[in-house]
Amino acid sequence: MSKFKWGIIGTGGIARAFATDIALLSDHVIAGVGSRDLEKSESFVKSIPGAKAYGSYEELINDPHIDAIYVATPHPSHKENVIAALNAKKPVLCEKPFAVNASEAKEMVAAAKANDVALMEAMWARFLPHYAKIREIVASGVLGNITTVHADHGQRLADQKIPRLVEPSFAGGALLDLGIYPISFAHMILGIPQSITSTAIFTDKGVDAQSSMILNYANGAQAVLNTTMIVQTPCTAVIAGLNGYLEVNRTFYNPTSMRLTFFDGTVTEYPSDYKGHGLREQAVEFARVVKSGVKESPILRWEDTIAIMEIMDTVRSQIGLKYPFEN
Repeated sequence: MSKFKWGIIGTGGIARAFATDIALLSDHVIAGVGSRDLEKSESFVKSIPGAKAYGSYEELINDPHIDAIYVATPHPSHKENVIAALNAKKPVLCEKPFAVNASEAKEMVAAAKANDVALMEAMWARFLPHYAKIREIVASGVLGNITTVHADHGQRLADQKIPRLVEPSFAGGALLDLGIYPISFAHMILGIPQSITSTAIFTDKGVDAQSSMILNYANGAQAVLNTTMIVQTPCTAVIAGLNGYLEVNRTFYNPTSMRLTFFDGTVTEYPSDYKGHGLREQAVEFARVVKSGVKESPILRWEDTIAIMEIMDTVRSQIGLKYPFEN
């Protein structure tokens, strides 16, 4: 059986993590890595047997031996990189956040439709086994009417001077890089909110250091979400219904354990014995999508990705976060 051959655009930390996790799969392989700096791609592939280094993104996406492209460049480059690959008829798995705003996301989806090529956001948490179990528990109705979702994602990163987080020109800030995790989680459980209330604390460079959001839903439910790059937080999540609540332990968007506590005191534990980072699960699903001939995954549809970007657009509008390259 032939292996599914991945080409990676970008040579940063998330690209390396993806390549490392892919190595745990027997039927997937990193076949090529593209960078605008050939030395960087050559250095990257030294630890990947058989992988080819490319000195440009164009060379990589036009290689007929590559089955799909994983885009792992900074946020503002996603739209350009994704559309270039789609126009070359290459299926694309694009890192989160999918784009900088919903307008860009819609352009990317339009390019996938125009080229009849598969496209998916690499919101890797959505494809993990414990997220599948969460969806199963929620769908079963055992929690009863769900009224409350809590989720936080905080890491002490602001004082580490990481350009993609602190620079406005890189679409920096806590919201797009970290906040997307609790927002995507709330969307998975409760869908599209009816209204949003947001507040933020800004850095001296003008990006959000911390943002807090309350999402209100038509059925009376609320999602209370927080993201910060100033301090480390528990990074846990809770889904509460009339009959009980599900606690997702640290770190909720990583492979982790969970606990279901019912109103009568009954507790069910869901331990985790997952091996590896967890980035490979999205690759497995995307390969399935590509091979099946469909263009999007039911686990994270294009409309879901756009809806999540629209939520973040609303939050940014409310807190006054605009990037210098946006119109």
